Amino acid sequence: MSEWQPGEYLPTNDELGLIRQRPVPRHGWRKLIHRASGGVVNPGESERDLVEKSLVERINQPVHGAYSMAVLSMKGGVGKTTVTVGLGSTFAALRGDRVIALDANPDFGTLAQRGPIETRSTVRDLLLDNNISRYSDIRRHTSQGSSRLEILASERDPAVSESFSEADYRVALYTLQRFYNIILTDCGTGLVHSAMSGILDEADALIIVAAPAADAARSGLATLDWLKHHGYSHLVSDAIIVISSARAGPVPVDMDKFTSNFRSHVRAVHCIPFDRHLAEGGEVLLEMLNRKTRHAFMELAAIITEGFGHGPRHSPRRPHSDRLR
Repeated sequence: MSEWQPGEYLPTNDELGLIRQRPVPRHGWRKLIHRASGGVVNPGESERDLVEKSLVERINQPVHGAYSMAVLSMKGGVGKTTVTVGLGSTFAALRGDRVIALDANPDFGTLAQRGPIETRSTVRDLLLDNNISRYSDIRRHTSQGSSRLEILASERDPAVSESFSEADYRVALYTLQRFYNIILTDCGTGLVHSAMSGILDEADALIIVAAPAADAARSGLATLDWLKHHGYSHLVSDAIIVISSARAGPVPVDMDKFTSNFRSHVRAVHCIPFDRHLAEGGEVLLEMLNRKTRHAFMELAAIITEGFGHGPRHSPRRPHSDRLR
């Protein structure tokens, strides 16, 4: 057979007799019919399947370099750590790159409790390790769950944890940036603890978690105001407010009015519904979440990836040349 020469006609798929297969339905009555018929009858994908496929495509937008997100709240018990793990797990499960969550809470952070414990190592051990040159070296200090999300725990000794400084955070972050594409930092509840300046300076995106309550709205707005007046307006305008329902039952506020307080200040406001699995306080497993919660985390991840096209943002406070590689 002679080799194909440039300019020669190539037959189309139809002319070659290729048959296009309809995607197999994954949910609802369509899946039941497909399974019951042994695959003979294929009703195609449902609207739900198509929506999820679209979200997955959005979540898989490429990111150049390492993208760092700071997750914070001004009040404890509102689901900040839960949102960090749920969001990180969603990214890790649906993307092919490496995702890690770092606990930067100076008040005995609980991030490690929301995942499996493969190691007793903490961020302090990472800082003391002078022999990290490859990915396998850093895995000595992290734990990885079924979603592929890795977690770097905070120090368990409250006195040592409190001493976690801005310089410590920067060194830890620069180390992680060498091996991970998406980095989530679970922050403390204060804006003035020692590491927060470094966290905010280095963040490409800001996620503020609040409860659906009147005092949470006031606290959230005060947080945005503080950030604007301390040189972080660039983070506020692109921030995402996440309303996390940590308790079962109807929320005690009018959600339309509640969210309207934030919409003129930030890029997006997103709600994560109450979920019994998240409320248990143990390891977060995506397969144990109800469908609405999984979908809400996918939507949140898709909103965040809209910022990936700009690449990691280098804070105006620190020029690009100052970043360690």
